[in-house]
Amino acid sequence: MLNTPTIVAVVLAGGEGSRLHPLTEHRSKPSVPFGGRFRVVDFVLSSLVNSKIFAIYLLVQYKSQSLIEHIRRSWVLAPIFPEQFIAVVPPQMREGPEWFQGTADAVYQNLRLIERHAPDLVVVFGADHIYRMDVRQMVAFHLRSGADVTVAALPVPIGGASAFGIIDAAADGAVRGFREKPIDPAPMPHDPTRAFASMGNYIFNTDVLSKALRDGHQRGEQDFGRDLLPRLINTQRVFAYDFCANRIPGIRDYEESAYWRDVGTIDAYFEAHQDLLGAEPKFDMFNPKWRIGSSNYQGPSPKFFRAEIDNCIISSGGLINGARLRNSIVRSEVLMEDDVELDECIVMDYAVLRKGVRLKRVIVDRYNTIEAGDCIGYDAEADRRRFRVTDSGIVVVPRGQCTDTRVMFRYL
Repeated sequence: MLNTPTIVAVVLAGGEGSRLHPLTEHRSKPSVPFGGRFRVVDFVLSSLVNSKIFAIYLLVQYKSQSLIEHIRRSWVLAPIFPEQFIAVVPPQMREGPEWFQGTADAVYQNLRLIERHAPDLVVVFGADHIYRMDVRQMVAFHLRSGADVTVAALPVPIGGASAFGIIDAAADGAVRGFREKPIDPAPMPHDPTRAFASMGNYIFNTDVLSKALRDGHQRGEQDFGRDLLPRLINTQRVFAYDFCANRIPGIRDYEESAYWRDVGTIDAYFEAHQDLLGAEPKFDMFNPKWRIGSSNYQGPSPKFFRAEIDNCIISSGGLINGARLRNSIVRSEVLMEDDVELDECIVMDYAVLRKGVRLKRVIVDRYNTIEAGDCIGYDAEADRRRFRVTDSGIVVVPRGQCTDTRVMFRYL
């Protein structure tokens, strides 16, 4: 293996995200907005590009138009270098009429795209998580270990480990077993209180991946975690890379150094947003040494009139007039009229909140108009008759009709 291997990345961005409904009613999970101006997919793409991996295939499937448009607008690499690209790939159906049947099947259906570059390594990452990773450090571990396959692993408390794919690894990282969501997860070496959970991020030697996928296709295998990895452990050198060893430049002492969140449920999505807030957030989005790329929004800065704002993130283009906001995240071009109150809310782009609106622990999706005097988040039974409410009490207002907030501004 070369000291500086050539790498092609495959990002699995076809997630349906049914547990995030209604936020995924009109978009795939990787396309769901996150934070002030980002989408979930931006975090894996930023990790790859910051790691100098510039040949990236993004495999899409469910409700992909929003994601395709976001990539087209926000993620154009240097077109004069043909080896640098982020290419969106929908199911080609070369093997029949079926869409991607699983993670391994998705990569198998696009094996020709990978092999024509003849890379030394193939990086296969998911697009569903919020984190930062220097992938070069994982590649260096892969090469040092003489691995054929390396799986990124995150230590999790043993009590909650049954929710993950669990890796049984030796002290040097050599994988002895892999089970999806086991009842009795194997503890980490030298730490019986935690287990190694697979992050769904893999590095393969290209020849090993090609053979494994072709053999797996003949066997009817469709998924990396359920099918391919348990089989490859018996025939190849498979290692677990401890994500806690990954070091990102610019991380501050108060941050959670190995921050990784699966935002696959409404509650997890909401809590991850709260992690962005505060004077010392668990995940600080301001890091000039490791930028998170996203939309190059060209609108104006936000405007505030007689507003009271405490511990909030406010994006561009909005107009906040006489509102009171606490512990909330407000995305682009949101209009708030007089006497609006927000407490622990997420308000997405192009929403209008009329006079006297009260929202508490509410997620408002795009293009909504919340009418004057409406209160959401204060009466669980009333909210359930209108919206989805999680067990923890988070209310989700689904995507509304298209609203041009620039027109609304004239009426202030």
